[in-house]
Amino acid sequence: MVVIRLLASRLIAFAAVALIFAPAEVSARTDPTITGSFSSPTALASLQRRLMRLANAVPGAIALSVVDLRRGTTFNINGDDDLPAASTIKIPVMVEVLRQVTVGKFSLGRTVSLQNRDRDWGYGSLCDAPSGRPYSVRDLLWLMITRSDNTATNMLIRLVGRHRINQTMIDLGLDQTRLGDIIHSDGDVRELRTSANDMMHLLSMIAQRRVINAGACDFMLEMMLAQRHNTLLPVGLPKDVPIAHKTGTLHDTLNDVGVVELDGSPYIICVLTTHLRDLDFGERFIRQASRLTFRSFLGLLSAEGVDGDGSQRQ
Repeated sequence: MVVIRLLASRLIAFAAVALIFAPAEVSARTDPTITGSFSSPTALASLQRRLMRLANAVPGAIALSVVDLRRGTTFNINGDDDLPAASTIKIPVMVEVLRQVTVGKFSLGRTVSLQNRDRDWGYGSLCDAPSGRPYSVRDLLWLMITRSDNTATNMLIRLVGRHRINQTMIDLGLDQTRLGDIIHSDGDVRELRTSANDMMHLLSMIAQRRVINAGACDFMLEMMLAQRHNTLLPVGLPKDVPIAHKTGTLHDTLNDVGVVELDGSPYIICVLTTHLRDLDFGERFIRQASRLTFRSFLGLLSAEGVDGDGSQRQ
């Protein structure tokens, strides 16, 4: 069973990550084959039908993938469709940065100076900082993931190389995840691409500590748990359920992908929506899909005689 381990404090986390990082090979995709349906149990088969009805009612393109991390079953709707990644592409950037830290190319304390070409005013405040100001890789990672800062992301892409990020995603078996360019909100941001299944597989590998090494995965999960944009997947779920996730938004696109650490039954849900007439349609769908999925996994635990905290009922 996958369990997200919360570190005692951010300072301790940084020290722990620095100590535990050690060179490791990138893991290839070995997750369960996508079959398009849950083979069992009934609660998850019912979830599949309800999600499909919801998706059919949305005026736009919808892709959704769910994986039960405990039982290894999966379900997807249009899971292999190539869609705009928006800011969910920052998860692959994070993976490549930490891969290069692990192999010793630079440390989390390495500083990167802001250049004018890095600036993007779509999300984040770093774009207004003076040129030449240095920032540590550690701080840029936190800004990129928790605040979705585009300028911080561009600085990290410049550091590790866009083509290297794309190659690592290919090595991991993610065929549709790629950066066609750095992030420019006023440019062709549709050059940032992924699929719901790609994101599901990448998050599965992180949750199962199969990317880089366990310390790197713990650090990535900690940053995603500290996400400041929490108006999609977390809405309607209990406040005490940890959700390590990353959102993405364009003018007609709304995405959220994450690991929901429900005790006894952790799962991953990845939802991509695009070609929306109004972002409200995407927001409503992602929230409804998240609530339905959570309730189904709770129902599954109840049917197995397991309480929400993962303990077996007597």
